[in-house]
Amino acid sequence: MILSSAPPLLAPGGGLLLAAAAMLLYLAAALPAAALQRVSAAAWLGAWLLHLVLLVIDIGGFGQSAPGARLGFGPVLSITVWLLIAVHTVESRLLPLPGVRLPLGVAGALAVLTALVFPGEMRPIEHRLAPLHFALGVASYALFAAAVLHGALLDAAERRLRAGTGAAQSGGAALGLPLLQLERITFRFVQAGFVVLTATMILGASNVERWRWDHKWVFSVAAWCVFAALLAGRRLRGWRGRKATRWLYIGAVLLLLAYVGSRFVFEVLLGRLPG
Repeated sequence: MILSSAPPLLAPGGGLLLAAAAMLLYLAAALPAAALQRVSAAAWLGAWLLHLVLLVIDIGGFGQSAPGARLGFGPVLSITVWLLIAVHTVESRLLPLPGVRLPLGVAGALAVLTALVFPGEMRPIEHRLAPLHFALGVASYALFAAAVLHGALLDAAERRLRAGTGAAQSGGAALGLPLLQLERITFRFVQAGFVVLTATMILGASNVERWRWDHKWVFSVAAWCVFAALLAGRRLRGWRGRKATRWLYIGAVLLLLAYVGSRFVFEVLLGRLPG
């Protein structure tokens, strides 16, 4: 927990105050208020920066006596959502997607709360490439999360198009974007996530002294195969629409189970940390 190892800089209760402020700012920024656009933008940036401070303090082991990192489904989920919000913030300057501000704001607040309630455990850095492996793994989570978000927007736009409302009235546009452009963006995230996931798995395999097929490897390899099939199907058979997004969702669920899902089972449902 953030307070369990709080350095003097944050004691007493400073970590809790930072988390509460970040959650309130995320929720304030997510509210649809056109008249308060500048305030909303400032709240969004403030929440994102406070979230970053919490991640550095807690996951980075700031103030700990020995080098290490706090691992668990809560911290990993928190940093994944933070990266997803970072991707959206950069993307929104080029291609505005106003419809996702509300769900991302709520997700940011819940991510901060989850990391606070389920802090995981401090783990020493056993290999010099371990931080890179961790960073790549979380980056692949964030990229595929962005792909899922865009895929959901694509599915919603296609449903409106079939119903003859929304996208059809705007010439097949979704949230101000043409459907084909939104589809291209979705698969760019899939391609980037696939490259980063491949690098993560190669780096992880090269650092393993004794290989064993645990749940993380089984689900990771299964997810990699699904994403590879999706990219091959799109390139060779022209998969698009719901068929493509179904494969995307299946791969994302498998990847989620590889670490975050399995840790959730251990930490929350079973009430213990995995060995």
